[in-house]
Amino acid sequence: MIKITYRLIALVAYALMLCSVQSRAETHFLIPGGPGGGWDTTARAVGEAMVKSGLHDNTSFQNISGGGGGRAIAYLIESGTKKGDMLMVNSTPIVLRALSGQLPYSYRDLTPVASVIADYGAFAVRADSPYQSWHDVIEALRGDPKTIKVAGGSARGSMDHLVAAQAVQAAGIDGRLLRYIPYDAGGKAKAGLLSGEVNLLSTGLSEALDMMRAGQVRILAITADEPLVEYPQLPTMKTLGYDMEFVNWRGFFAAPDVSQAKVQEYSDRFQRLMATPEWESVRQRNGWRTLFTSQDAFVDVLEAQEQQLRDAMEALGFIHR
Repeated sequence: MIKITYRLIALVAYALMLCSVQSRAETHFLIPGGPGGGWDTTARAVGEAMVKSGLHDNTSFQNISGGGGGRAIAYLIESGTKKGDMLMVNSTPIVLRALSGQLPYSYRDLTPVASVIADYGAFAVRADSPYQSWHDVIEALRGDPKTIKVAGGSARGSMDHLVAAQAVQAAGIDGRLLRYIPYDAGGKAKAGLLSGEVNLLSTGLSEALDMMRAGQVRILAITADEPLVEYPQLPTMKTLGYDMEFVNWRGFFAAPDVSQAKVQEYSDRFQRLMATPEWESVRQRNGWRTLFTSQDAFVDVLEAQEQQLRDAMEALGFIHR
C-alpha cells in the first residue's frame, strides 16, 4: 500500500510539473521585417516583459524580411500550428499593403489575437540638420517639394509614406508631391538618414526615441492626439497648429488553423502582461500607449481602419476605385 501511495504521489507531482511547463511554454515571435524597426522593437519588448514578469520562462524571435511582410505571413500560414506556439507581430501596414496590392494576403488570412499598444508617427532629422523645427521643413517644402527627401522603412504608399503625406497635406501642401525614399525596414531607413542620403525620417516614435537618446537625431514633431506625459518636450502636430494625428496599433496574429482555446490563452496572457510593472517600464521607455483589445474588438478595429485608410489613400491618389 505504501509503495502504491508513493507511486501515486510521484505521478501527481509529474502531472503537475507538466501542467506548469505547458502553461509557461515558450512562445516564438515572428517579425516580418529586419532588426531595428517598429515590429522588431515591439516583439522583443513584449518578450522581455513576459520573461521578466514570470509569465514565460523563455521567448524566441525570428526576423523574416521581404515582400513588405509577405514572406513572414506566408511562413506563418505554411507552418500553421505544427511548430508550436508562434505569434507574428504586425501593425497598420498589414491593412495598408493589402489595400494597395503590395501584399497578396490580408489580416483575414490569419487569426487576429490581440492588439497591445498604440505607437505614433514621428518626424526626425539628423542632430546637425539645418532644419530646426517642423515649420522649417514645411517652409522648405512650400518653396520646392523636391527639396526634402523623406525616408521610411516601408514601400511607397504604405504607412511611413502615408503618415508623412498626411502631415504635409495638413499644411496645405499636396502630399502626392512628397519625395519619399522607401527602405526595407526601419533600421535601413535610420541608416539612410544618418548617412545623409535623406533629410527627414518618417518612422514610429519608439524608433525615433532610441536615436534621440543616442544623440543622433532631433524629433521635430509627433502625431499623437495630445502631448505625451513622459515626453512633454516633443511637439505634436496639433500643438504646432496642424490638424493631423495618427495612431498606429501594434498587435499579434496566429496561424489560420489555431484553435479558439489557444487564441484565448494568448489573449489572457497579454492582458495579464499589461498589468505588470515590467510592462509599464517597457511602455514608458518606448513612448507607447497601452492599447489592449481582445480578438473580437481587435477585428472590429481592423475592419474600421480598413475603411478609413481606403478613403485616405484614395484622396492622396495612392489607390483608385
